[in-house]
Amino acid sequence: MIIIDARESDSIDKALKKYKKKIERAGVLKQLRGRRHFIKKSIKRRQEVMKAAYKERMYGTSAQ
Repeated sequence: MIIIDARESDSIDKALKKYKKKIERAGVLKQLRGRRHFIKKSIKRRQEVMKAAYKERMYGTSAQ
């Protein structure tokens, strides 16, 4: 559960902004989107390997 320390001098907008920032940092929305559909472990692993290969091709050091 995310708790926001809202002071009397803070406006509702400021408190809402703090709440949204904490939600984003905690990764709550990302986790909820990931749980929307079940994904088999083998498919998750395949996606991780493909993503790593892509990053290596794009950003890795090439021996050219």
